[in-house]
Amino acid sequence: MCGINRADWGYPARADPVQMGMAQRKQQKEAASRPSGAGDSLDRLLPHTGTHRRKSATSLSKTEPPLLRTGTRTIYTAGRPPWYDEHGAQSKEAFVIGLCGGSASGKTTVSNKIIEALDVPWVVLLSMDSFYKGLSSEEQVLAANNDYNFDHPGAFDFELLVATLRKLKQGKSVKIPVYDFTTHRRQKDWKNVYGASVIILEGIMAFADKELLQLLDMKIFVDTDSDIRLVRRLRRDITVRGRDIEGVIKQYNKFVKPAFEQYIEPTMRLADIVVPRGGGNMVAIDLIVQHVQSQLEEHPVLFLRALLASVQQTQPLPQTLSVLESTPQVRGLHTIIRNKETSRDEFIFYSKRLMRLLIEHALTFLPSQGCVVQTPQGHQYEGRRYNGSGITGVSILRAGETMEPALRAVCKDVRIGKILIQTNLDSGEPELHYLRLPKDISEDHVILMDSTVSTGAAAMMAVRVLLDHEVQEDKIMLVSLLMAELGVHSVAYAFPKVKIITTAVDKNLDQFFHVTPGIGRQFNTRRTGLSSASVPQGRCGYIGSSPPACECVFENVND
Repeated sequence: MCGINRADWGYPARADPVQMGMAQRKQQKEAASRPSGAGDSLDRLLPHTGTHRRKSATSLSKTEPPLLRTGTRTIYTAGRPPWYDEHGAQSKEAFVIGLCGGSASGKTTVSNKIIEALDVPWVVLLSMDSFYKGLSSEEQVLAANNDYNFDHPGAFDFELLVATLRKLKQGKSVKIPVYDFTTHRRQKDWKNVYGASVIILEGIMAFADKELLQLLDMKIFVDTDSDIRLVRRLRRDITVRGRDIEGVIKQYNKFVKPAFEQYIEPTMRLADIVVPRGGGNMVAIDLIVQHVQSQLEEHPVLFLRALLASVQQTQPLPQTLSVLESTPQVRGLHTIIRNKETSRDEFIFYSKRLMRLLIEHALTFLPSQGCVVQTPQGHQYEGRRYNGSGITGVSILRAGETMEPALRAVCKDVRIGKILIQTNLDSGEPELHYLRLPKDISEDHVILMDSTVSTGAAAMMAVRVLLDHEVQEDKIMLVSLLMAELGVHSVAYAFPKVKIITTAVDKNLDQFFHVTPGIGRQFNTRRTGLSSASVPQGRCGYIGSSPPACECVFENVND
């Protein structure tokens, strides 16, 4: 019988009990001889909460998709389903949970355990600590001497917090300040947060503002014994924030304890649920999760793609559509790329030519103004130049990425963004998995690129993402090699100011929502030469720093 190495099969090697006992005695001697730090001594005062539960994937969104981090790998997992209707308007607001409680009561722990148990894609955790006001020079001196009250409602920027939470609840992209507890000022770079099915706001003053309370769908108060909170605060401020024990106790007695009794504890009556003992109360957390899940299930599930496909479009094509003139050259290029006998090399070469013509055509719709320049011969020439702040290209991954070289070839120093949208094979709906957009994109004219548009579901999602990032609708151009009439009508109906530009419009879709006669079911499959059997189906587990670095070819990425 062959011997089996447990480590080769992913199991830990079985330890020798004699060696294990010697190792334990050695560790005990080392622990006894090691001087106890402040954090270690304070840990002994905290109640034992039992063994740690196994962590599940936590869904967060900060201009990134939900992540599952395992050792050295980052795996991109659940996508965000449509959050808008066929009109392009938001169909449901995010569910907002407010968590209030005294300092170091375990609010963040409760929040993380709720996120773990919810198993809902795209959950945002918002901390009130980010919304402390920046301190003046005089206040800086007070804070250095532990004489500034950070536990007073006046220490928080409620106006910014309410505005930020309202926009986030409405599905908009927001910027969150990053507060530096060392300098007591906001850092220069703020964090971008976008896309949430559930928002958890946690902070000591979460119930202290009337406008803020109106935005909360569920209010939870974390009630923890004052002695436990003091020990936790001592450990945090000493080990994490570098403060001395005398200063922490002085601040606690002078500000923290009185503020809890005056401002925080009275708001317990406003809570829908009170959680005693904080993060260790799994019974309460499970009840909260069940209630949130039931509330989310009350929202009707949108089957946007099927809804768009079922609509009978009898109107003429919209005026916002511009089709590249079907010259003999354009007709010849279509003949080559539509021919199933065309080789991969020829398909790539002639599709690139068509993309270049399409991009050149799209640029004619950018705003311009007259100008006069002087020629080398000393004469004046009346010409035109671009009249705008900037141009950004955004590709809908993966096939839309193939149009980026054509854009870069004609637009010098153009900025590029990427949006990954895939079809969920179970529901047939498009899902947002990833986005990376340039900063300050809201001021630019955006050229949104995709190879084909069938129902328009993915294109609508991409346009909605841009609008949520405050790009003006009339500054968006959807550019695609080939479109179905249904896709044109769907985008134009939802977003009447978006310019739609293509080289051809085909009339029909087949039973799989592919354009017919079309140029092939999967544009990327023809470009790469891979058969559909070798192409990953549906969701792909992206391994690496970001999905664009992944070399997979995605089926049904675009619609």
